[in-house]
Amino acid sequence: MRGQDQQFFGNDPLAVRDTDHYTEEYVTGFVDKWDELIDWKGRYESEGSFFVDQLKARGVKKVLDVATGTGFHSVRLLEEGFDTVSADGSPEMLAKAFANGYSYGGHILRVVNADWRWLNRDVHGTYDAIICLGNSFTHLFSEGDRRKALAEFYAMLNHDGVLIIDQRNYDALLDGNYGNTHTYYYCGEDVAAEPDHVDEGLARFVYRFPDQSKYYLNMFPLRKNYMRRLMREVGFQRIDTYGDFQETYKGGDPDFYIHIAEKSYLREGENSDHYSTAVHTAREYYNSSDADNFYYTIWGGTDIHVGLYQTPDEDIAAASRRTVEQMANKLDIDVNTKIIDIGAGYGGSARYLAETYGCHVTCLNLSEVENERNREMNAEAGLDHLIDVWDGSFENINANDAAFDVVWSQDAMLHSGDRARVLEEAVRVLRTGGEFIFTDPMAADGARKDDLQPILDRLHLDTMGTPGFYRKELGRLGLTEVEFDDNSPQLPAHYGRVLKELESRQSELEGKVSAEYQERMKNGLRNWVNGGNAGHLAWGIFVFRK
Repeated sequence: MRGQDQQFFGNDPLAVRDTDHYTEEYVTGFVDKWDELIDWKGRYESEGSFFVDQLKARGVKKVLDVATGTGFHSVRLLEEGFDTVSADGSPEMLAKAFANGYSYGGHILRVVNADWRWLNRDVHGTYDAIICLGNSFTHLFSEGDRRKALAEFYAMLNHDGVLIIDQRNYDALLDGNYGNTHTYYYCGEDVAAEPDHVDEGLARFVYRFPDQSKYYLNMFPLRKNYMRRLMREVGFQRIDTYGDFQETYKGGDPDFYIHIAEKSYLREGENSDHYSTAVHTAREYYNSSDADNFYYTIWGGTDIHVGLYQTPDEDIAAASRRTVEQMANKLDIDVNTKIIDIGAGYGGSARYLAETYGCHVTCLNLSEVENERNREMNAEAGLDHLIDVWDGSFENINANDAAFDVVWSQDAMLHSGDRARVLEEAVRVLRTGGEFIFTDPMAADGARKDDLQPILDRLHLDTMGTPGFYRKELGRLGLTEVEFDDNSPQLPAHYGRVLKELESRQSELEGKVSAEYQERMKNGLRNWVNGGNAGHLAWGIFVFRK
């Protein structure tokens, strides 16, 4: 007979990949030591007021803590005045949480033993927020269980409610970059929490305590973008992902990701209020007078993307137009072709396509300032009857499925913090047999993050796409690669050409573009040139067919 301190994993622990097994893992002996592992004081200091601030900013009053554990967050929320109900699937954890609540301030926790897959059966009412913290969602091993649990969470939220889920950075673990700093969450100085086995279907961790005891947890390694996709597919509209309680996480991979998903329904015309953080950042940048005047004056004002240069000193506008022409030549376009340009800028490509082929083009772009210039230039060219200009984000395209024959994009997707989502949207609005053609400044396959850091810092992003990323994601979405016209040397050539133009025309920008902006732009352009010349970057024309 096993004692209270003994876990049971059978003859082959690596074969234990069952959602319900967590009840065998959280034995009394492990639960009793859990607070040594977590270290409430250390966790309080590392988290600060992050979760409290997020909830208060959304006007949350009533919270359901579905992964109560030993009660850390439930107690914290009660102390901050939130009406909190504490649920967990482990009776042992709930007993410990109840005792901790009373010890830490005399709080009487309202505890409910509940299985997430049947949460509405076990817990009553609706809530302003549901929190699922402590890397708990990783206990669900099957796709069906994960979807069912998220659907239960969604159903128990009020119409404008918010779901907060955290997870260990399994991407780093699966990709061989694991380096837990023990700064976040697992703060116990004398406790070791380390991976014992990792594959795409199992992350088995071992926890070693000062008394030489050790315990194991078998968990499913959730990749960040997979988790975000599941939340969207259940119905959550806006999802922001933070790394170690920061919106951007520089200087290496974070230990943990925190997903904050809003349920509130996105109505037509409400886009800007529901943009993701990365899209908001890009929108504010391109809407600024500094950026607008710089791109309009120096970059050409019609095509603001990477050009194809025949000579080092060729005019930027001519080289940029050559890119558009070469892309168009790869497609079979006629007057009946419907094209959407995602991240359309000033609409130069749309005007070329409409004027050359007589086709209809929809421009989707997040900058209202650029869009207004686009509309004015379309009217001046007599092409406004062929070109629609939409204010919006390519992370949520306000169009029906299979609405377009061609999805077109030039050097825009790098600005998204969720490129996988952009690709899903692009494929969704593309008809069967249609083509997705795009360029994007990318990291070269195999490039080290340290080499990209100056560029990432400039863009306020944590990653860049790579050719391998686009091939993998679009293949997953069912598209076939037609060709990749690799023109990677053109990337540093283009940014070097823009830098030279900026330096020679500074007087022309006086009073239009601030000196601070110009200096930051010069440094940013130099980083692009250096990165490209060092082989850390990639660029070219991708064509995929659905």
